[in-house]
Amino acid sequence: MSGASADLIGTAIPWATRTLGMALFHDDSYGPVDPDVATSALPVELSIESLIQPGLRRNPRRAHLLVSTVLGKHLPTDPRVVLDAGNRLGDLVRGVLGDREAVVLGFAETATGLGHCVAARIGAGCYLHSTRRDVAEAETLTGFEEGHSHATSHQLQPAPADIFANDLPLVLVDDEISTGATALDAIHALHAFSPRSHYLLASLVDMRTEDDRAAFEAAAQRIGARIDTVCLASGRTALPDGLVDAVAALPEPELNPIAEQRGSFTRMELPWPAAVPEGGRHGILRSDMTAFDSAVTAATEVVRTKLDAEFPGRPVIVLAHEELMYMPLRMAAQLAESGMPTRYQTTTRSPAYVLDEPGYPLRRGFRFLAPEVGQEQPRYLYNAHWAEEFSGARDPESMQRSSLLVGTDESLGSQSANSTAGGDPVLVVVIDSPADTAELVADGGLIDVLTASGADAVVAVLPGADPRMLHAGRVDQLPSGTAVPDTVAMMRSAAVNTVPAVELPAPLHGPDFGSYAPEEVSWLLKDLSDVDLEADVAERERRIQAGVAHYAESLPVEYQPDAAYRSLFDEVLEASAERLALAVATVAELVVAERGNDIVLVSLARAGTPVGILMRRWLAAGRCGDLPSLEVPHYAVSIVRDRGIDAVALDYLAKHHDPASVVFVDGWTGKGAITRELTEALDAYHAAGGARFNDELAVLADPGHCVRTYGTRDDFLIASACLNSTVSGLISRTVLNDTLIAPGDFHGAKFYRELTGDDVSVRLLDAVSGAFDAVRDRVPAEVAAIRDSNRTPTWSGWASVERVREQYGIGSVNFVKPGVGETTRVLLRRVPWRVLVRAADAPEHAHLRLLAAARGVPVEVVGDLAYSCMGLIKDVQQ
Repeated sequence: MSGASADLIGTAIPWATRTLGMALFHDDSYGPVDPDVATSALPVELSIESLIQPGLRRNPRRAHLLVSTVLGKHLPTDPRVVLDAGNRLGDLVRGVLGDREAVVLGFAETATGLGHCVAARIGAGCYLHSTRRDVAEAETLTGFEEGHSHATSHQLQPAPADIFANDLPLVLVDDEISTGATALDAIHALHAFSPRSHYLLASLVDMRTEDDRAAFEAAAQRIGARIDTVCLASGRTALPDGLVDAVAALPEPELNPIAEQRGSFTRMELPWPAAVPEGGRHGILRSDMTAFDSAVTAATEVVRTKLDAEFPGRPVIVLAHEELMYMPLRMAAQLAESGMPTRYQTTTRSPAYVLDEPGYPLRRGFRFLAPEVGQEQPRYLYNAHWAEEFSGARDPESMQRSSLLVGTDESLGSQSANSTAGGDPVLVVVIDSPADTAELVADGGLIDVLTASGADAVVAVLPGADPRMLHAGRVDQLPSGTAVPDTVAMMRSAAVNTVPAVELPAPLHGPDFGSYAPEEVSWLLKDLSDVDLEADVAERERRIQAGVAHYAESLPVEYQPDAAYRSLFDEVLEASAERLALAVATVAELVVAERGNDIVLVSLARAGTPVGILMRRWLAAGRCGDLPSLEVPHYAVSIVRDRGIDAVALDYLAKHHDPASVVFVDGWTGKGAITRELTEALDAYHAAGGARFNDELAVLADPGHCVRTYGTRDDFLIASACLNSTVSGLISRTVLNDTLIAPGDFHGAKFYRELTGDDVSVRLLDAVSGAFDAVRDRVPAEVAAIRDSNRTPTWSGWASVERVREQYGIGSVNFVKPGVGETTRVLLRRVPWRVLVRAADAPEHAHLRLLAAARGVPVEVVGDLAYSCMGLIKDVQQ
């Protein structure tokens, strides 16, 4: 690198390097195509060390994080530096393309703004970014997956589809290339959907090894296309052995700092034309850019006027929210150009490790509720303060070249490390309408945590464009020179409704796998019976909570209760058989009434599997009145919290049945985590080119008010929840472990043949189905009552869990398990802390009291509990 290069982080050794041994090495820099073209904020060449800093995260798949100094994500950055980095990358792209037209695709969420910068720089006919947001008014054309990210599914929602589905070169933009696996996955998925002859991957940094680069060459040969790459600098990441465990052993990060005095909060509406796209989620065309530029200027003037009036002389940090990056970036740049000290950064879905140590880039962090409706996972923001250590180049030559860097901007004057001469910065949070919700300002929401830190916050709400209006206005605005395939509709139909012609695994059946009869259920699982997967419960819990292992990667040791507990199970089964039979028959008839006779039951292993078998038995056993008997297929599949449903199993179902006929079945709802997981996983599968499955979950009991299809909403003891595998066909929990489950495999499970002597699985089925005759006449009235009621999910169970979490000072809702079934699981499988019950001597709690006594767990009476009971998992990290 030449002497004109800049070191954006100084010469000090980064904290992660000197403490943990994580190191970054520079290979090459790639300056402007025309070196005579002046760059206003960046030197001609940039090193790896000037573009990224080593950070950390607690992720068992990838514990390191490359923190960009020019992206404006984790670090508050001068917006003109961010724009110049994007322009520099665009120049490199144009150098490869020449004068050819191209379509640009930015990867959500990190590169939506960077991709837009590149598209604007090269004058692309169309810019589109992938999205993780479900937009009811838009259609998803296709999608792809991302391996290491905290949130993986990318959907493409161009309006209309033709602006993207063409044969032009495709420029894919991401902030970094680590291995290139994500980019190759995207290229393969997009090429299968709409083939192109040329792909160009543009990134700020390229950290691939020689093997990774060879994989790109091999991929290009396989698909018969050209794949090029450009970057500002290339290098290597050196990771020490044991980094995942080392990060897990670090002190717990302190998030959401609290100031002595809370900051202020104001809100404003931004002007924006309804027909102008605010970003690239549904595509933005070259013909949109003049109107877009004018709209940015008008919106910026409204913000500047408010800031001058209410916060005169104060510096500003413009905070973009997730995928809405480019418009706030342009606004921040215009504020800076007007003389207002301004920095820019964004929120994110990805958790990172925060440590207040010199030389570490993530000095403070905020965790907050996702403002968008229906989003469970929290969101994050880092730093969000004005500190010299976090911004800009500091070598003398780059300082002379730019007056935009912290401590050198003439408009700022002298400043300390933590503030400017004008005082602490005002945080301008730019959001679009779907994020303008009660959660935004609720306790634990973004505005709450920012103002609690002492910051003054201004929320600027952007109305955004309706994709249907964009679609209608773009019929004749395709990028020039495109050749659209025969019809986009034909491509979509082929991609969505056709399962790839690959060899799929065969289902497993008893008695070779499980104790259920072969006609009762087909297990779409891989047999791992000969693998040692059991781990000590306490050690397993510690690793799960530390983030170094996922619960689905191993199995708990099967807890075998004593004779007194097994005797109690017999009593519970006898006493509740009719109640269970009525709930089974009710939910089965409800499914048929609303989905028709041609259905395929797919139970979520393993709690849903006894229920699926019983529903199948009811439908085949005469039902009630003149209703015909039905023989319906029944499968069991794996779904894993935070990992999704088994996509290979979905491929199998789509190949052998009409996806619209599939009905997913589970035992009960707790707080609704699996209900939400199912919806998100099926949407992701469809977005990635798979079939569209109905996400309406049918459950025996819905005490959490999470679904519309249920047998009862009572929180009562379901006998199948009392035991582990010995009441579930001798099948373990499902396993998703990368060392055992290869691509193309079903998720796995074990068959515990050695527990045959204790197996009561079939006895439970026979006891409940034996009670069908006793409840047969009551079923029609039960079904009618449910159909006539308001079944809209209220998610009241989730709200109750949140209250208990706050009351008991519990860090995560995952440690609170509501309802009889979930509380039983806590005592059987996890490290329990305590059990909460609504009534001290309720019959449905008898088994819980026995289990709690056997494990030395206190039982506490909480009279106003929303559920009949809750199980609290011990935080073994404390």
